[in-house]
Amino acid sequence: MNLTMACIFGLLQNAAGEVEREIKPRLGGLAGFLITGYLPQTWVFQTEEGVITLTVDSRGNAGVASGTPPSRDVTISTTHAVLSAALRYRDRSRVPAGPLKVTPHTPKGQTAFNFLRGRFGL
Repeated sequence: MNLTMACIFGLLQNAAGEVEREIKPRLGGLAGFLITGYLPQTWVFQTEEGVITLTVDSRGNAGVASGTPPSRDVTISTTHAVLSAALRYRDRSRVPAGPLKVTPHTPKGQTAFNFLRGRFGL
C-alpha cells in the first residue's frame, strides 16, 4: 500500500470505529430490527491511488481492508484530495471541488449512504 492510500486507510479506520460505536448499541429492540435490515454493508472507496473497502457486518463490527471485495453495496470514486479532506474534516464546506461519483449497487447501500454520507463528509 502506498503512502497516500495509507492516509485514507487510517482515516477510514477512524470512521469505522465511530460507525461501530454508534451502531452496536442500537442493535437491540425495534430500532435494531430496522438497522439490521441494512447490514451487512460493504463500501468501496476508490481514488487514483488505489482502493480501500469499509465493511460493517451484521453484528455492527466495522473494518477496513485494502482492495476490492467480490460484492459491494456502494462504490465511491473520487480523488485522493477530495476523499482525504472529506474524511479528515467531515464538513462538506472544507472539501475541495473535484469529482465525486457515488454508485449504489444495492437498495440497502443507497439507503445507508443517504443516511451516513454526512458522517463521511460527502
